Amino acid sequence: MIENSLAGKVALITGAARRIGAEVARTLHVEGATVVVHYKNSAGEAQALKAELNALRANSCVLLQADLLEVKQFPQLMSALVEQTGRLDILVNNASSFYPTPLGTLQEQQWDDLMGTNLKAPLFLSQAAAAPLQKNQGVIINLTDVHGIRPLSEFSVYCAAKAGLIMLTQVLARELGPTIRVNGIAPGAILWPEQPMAEDKRAELLAKTALERMGSPEDIAQTVLFLVRDAPYITGQVIAVDGGRLLNH
Repeated sequence: MIENSLAGKVALITGAARRIGAEVARTLHVEGATVVVHYKNSAGEAQALKAELNALRANSCVLLQADLLEVKQFPQLMSALVEQTGRLDILVNNASSFYPTPLGTLQEQQWDDLMGTNLKAPLFLSQAAAAPLQKNQGVIINLTDVHGIRPLSEFSVYCAAKAGLIMLTQVLARELGPTIRVNGIAPGAILWPEQPMAEDKRAELLAKTALERMGSPEDIAQTVLFLVRDAPYITGQVIAVDGGRLLNH
C-alpha cells in the first residue's frame, strides 16, 4: 500500500456527516485526500467530523450543506466547490432516504423523496461534476443496495430507485468513459436501520447471509478505496458487500 496514496486529490462524499458516509470520508482522508463532507440537516455531526479531520491535517476537510432534491443548485454548488478546493477527483453518491412505502399507503411525496435522493440526485450531481472529474481522470462511486437486485417487501419505491441507480451506474460508465470510471457498491447488512427493528427480525436477516454476521461501515469504505485507488481497469460494475446475502434464495 502506498502511503498517502490519494494525496493531492479531492473527494466529495454526499451524506457524509454520519454512518457509512462519515467512514468513507475518514478512509479517503487517511489516504491523503482532501474531503468535502456534504450534509443536509446533520450540521453538528458534520462540524465535529470537520474538526476531527482538520486536527489530523490542516485544511483537509470542508463542509458543503445542500438539499439534494434541489438539483438546479448543483452547477453553482460544483463551481463553488472547485473554486474552493481547486479540483475534484472523486464523487461518492452516498446520501439516501430509506423507509417503507406499503401499497395502500404510498404518497406522491414519498415517491419524490425516495426517487429524488436515491436516483435523481446522483444523476444530476454526476452531470454537474463531470467536467472537473474529466480533467483529472476521476471516479464516481454510487452506493446502491442489495435490494436494488432482490426485492424487499413494502419498500417498492426504495427498491425501484436503487435498481435504477444500478442501471445508471452502467450507463454513466459507458457515457463518461474513457476519462471517468463509474462503479457501484451494494451494501447488505452493514448497519441496522435507524427505525426500530425487532431482535427476531435481525436474527432472521443475519441467518440469510453466508457469513451469518453483520458487516461494518469499514467494509464499505475499504471497497470505496479499492475502486478509487486500486482498480484502474474496473468500470460499470456493482460490487455486493453483503456477506453472501445475495446467495440466499
